[in-house]
Amino acid sequence: MPSLFSLYRKIFFGRKPGWDQQALPQIKVSARDVRLSVAKVSQYADVCNFSFDGRTLPPTYLYVMAFRLHAQIFTHEAITFPLLGMLHLKNSISVLRPLRVDEVFELECSLTGSTMTDSGLEFELVSKAFVDGELVWHSLSTYLYRIDSGRRARPPKASDMAWDNPRSWRLSEDLGRRYAKASGDYNLIHLHPVLSKRFGFDRVLAHGMWSKGRCVAELMPQIGERPFTIDVVFKLPLFMPGEVTFASETQADHLRFELRDQKGRRPHLSGELTLM
Repeated sequence: MPSLFSLYRKIFFGRKPGWDQQALPQIKVSARDVRLSVAKVSQYADVCNFSFDGRTLPPTYLYVMAFRLHAQIFTHEAITFPLLGMLHLKNSISVLRPLRVDEVFELECSLTGSTMTDSGLEFELVSKAFVDGELVWHSLSTYLYRIDSGRRARPPKASDMAWDNPRSWRLSEDLGRRYAKASGDYNLIHLHPVLSKRFGFDRVLAHGMWSKGRCVAELMPQIGERPFTIDVVFKLPLFMPGEVTFASETQADHLRFELRDQKGRRPHLSGELTLM
């Protein structure tokens, strides 16, 4: 696996000229013999509220490992814009069978293409995990390199799902730092108000993938050991400290859920869980 120290040195101190108006190339990176640390998995499980038995891997944990390969792609010389200017729009994760901490994984990540939109350059990264040649986990992340078009985006609306008895979660001021230690994702906007203000935010933002991990942890009783796909769309920034509300609703062939603000009006994350 690539060194996080080396990658962050390139991300924070490297100079990129900005998007060169060209479509992104296809890039593929991989890592063999990836072994996990029980202590790090336990730390991750604790900050995301997973019940960890020391053996079964939280379904979202392999994203933490795949993110190193994402960062390796982002620092490639063919990517001419900085990582710190990107937004994570959507993420889909499919778990094809329960995974164990002591398994040896091969990870693969591919930048598959890019599209110009009204908001900027949108592109996708496909991540896969194999055990002895068997595909056991895969993920699709959609990112945006934002380009100021002068247009104001309309604020997203909450869905029409029932919101009668949502669960409330309190987000502590140090949540971003605790998640960074557990995941290795040290994006500056998640660490301290002084750093987040440099990027135009008054307060510290929670990691998007913490939000997803926390939602998945809440849904684990419904998932059990069955294979599943869980899709989320990140809608509004989630600031810390703060309080959020969570609710889910069962549909005919899937379960949908949302993470909203304290009053249940503005959506931070919307998602769907489909059991296979």
